[in-house]
Amino acid sequence: MQMNAQGPVLVLRHEPFEHLGYFADSLQKRGVPFIYNDLGDALPPMADSGLIVMGGPQSANDALPGLASELKLIERTIGAGFPVLGICLGSQLIAKALGARVYKNQASEIGWAPVHFTPGAAGDPLFGGIPSPGPFFHWHGETFDLPAGATWLAYSEKCKNQAFCFKQNVYGIQFHPEITPAMIEDWCTQPVNCGDVERLDAPIDPHAFDTSSQARRVIEGWLELH
Repeated sequence: MQMNAQGPVLVLRHEPFEHLGYFADSLQKRGVPFIYNDLGDALPPMADSGLIVMGGPQSANDALPGLASELKLIERTIGAGFPVLGICLGSQLIAKALGARVYKNQASEIGWAPVHFTPGAAGDPLFGGIPSPGPFFHWHGETFDLPAGATWLAYSEKCKNQAFCFKQNVYGIQFHPEITPAMIEDWCTQPVNCGDVERLDAPIDPHAFDTSSQARRVIEGWLELH
């Protein structure tokens, strides 16, 4: 994807600690510029290249002006045909922008857990070639219905809709391929996450699995979309 001529990738960030992680390394190595836009900051009318929507402790159903503005931006960017990628809360916002329901999952899913890819993911630009099942990191208590017209790509034991694709260039991913061990350590110390951490049966090992190669596959596959 030739993004440089059109402008930087716009990254909607809902908390400073929920950043691009491994994705940033791949973007920088490929010379693809990106800019963070934090929740509550003024948004441009359009993401004129690609749009990445990160995770956060908020709900897609929260009545926050910043989230309402993000939903409108997501809708406009999808309508304009630009590639869009959402992680965790970002996937829920994309699903909601596409008219799907976002609601509480049957159980919270926090820590490492296997992700299974569907037959529809076999030749997918982002997920094709990634072993199934494979370990990925999770941190969410809500989920979404599959948007109308979307392709179901992944599931886990606790959450049916772990990834989807819409119109070949819009992706929602419930799990966290972007996360690094340092990010996991940081998340576990954040006050907003302490309640979740206290309910865990055992401490999370940030180094239990190395998912850096899977992260590169996902973001580089997304960058190749057109």
